[in-house]
Amino acid sequence: MIKELLRQKNMTLYRLSKNSGVPYTTINDLYHGRTSLDRCTAETVYRLSSTLDISMEEMLIPYMTKRIDFELFKSNVCHRLKESGDIAFIIDVLEKDEISELYRRRWYPESLYLLAMLDYISRINNVPWNDQYDSLRSQKLKDVLYPSSVLALAAVTKDQQVLSDSRSASIAEFMRHNIVEAEVRDVA
Repeated sequence: MIKELLRQKNMTLYRLSKNSGVPYTTINDLYHGRTSLDRCTAETVYRLSSTLDISMEEMLIPYMTKRIDFELFKSNVCHRLKESGDIAFIIDVLEKDEISELYRRRWYPESLYLLAMLDYISRINNVPWNDQYDSLRSQKLKDVLYPSSVLALAAVTKDQQVLSDSRSASIAEFMRHNIVEAEVRDVA
């Protein structure tokens, strides 16, 4: 969060330290992820938020949000798509800028899954891609992320071909990010 705020304000670590009165080493540790904002004192958070012109709550909210299981996240996205409809889903995701927020939190699988869903739904509805996510479109997860049901089937049958078949059947927009997803509409 500190990196993004400093970039937006065009401010250096040194300048933030001088303006806020927070030691440079603390700011450097926050910037490089060696410590997190939720471990800082209220006074430190207050000084930083005042200097960066953001509320304390806004600074801390990414640290207060609990991360849900990825399978549950995928299910929630698919249900949301079903309930809202394709175009409303696209508009909602873009207006809330959820993809960037998830990426800022370093929740890369969730961020890239939502981007893949946005791109897929845009493609099948002939809606042009929003270019604000172009830098993320080339991002890939380090390892291929399979649905838990596919992993379970491969383990039970002791057949690695199951994994290969699931990759082949996956939607291209998801595979671009190393996420195996074949069915986004089949939700109960």
